[in-house]
Amino acid sequence: MKRWIVTALSELGLAVVCLVGAVVSWGDARRTTEFATGDDQPGFVAVRYLPPLLMLATVLVIVAGLLVIDAVARIWTARPVAPRPVEPMR
Repeated sequence: MKRWIVTALSELGLAVVCLVGAVVSWGDARRTTEFATGDDQPGFVAVRYLPPLLMLATVLVIVAGLLVIDAVARIWTARPVAPRPVEPMR
């Protein structure tokens, strides 16, 4: 196989891995805590977000986007282009 094909496919594969990691990180960034009812207070659920995991998810999405852009650019520039006929100057 040609080198640019292997490189483009590996970049696309790595982009998929980054997106899966971003989804997992985003899902783990949310913590819920349930509070029971008190004397005069009703019970409620508090949600807390973990900034490092949200930042990791954001960085992974950005890296995946850059890898996809680079893979598309490699595929686009590696395609053979038919040469145009050269017309003589008048």
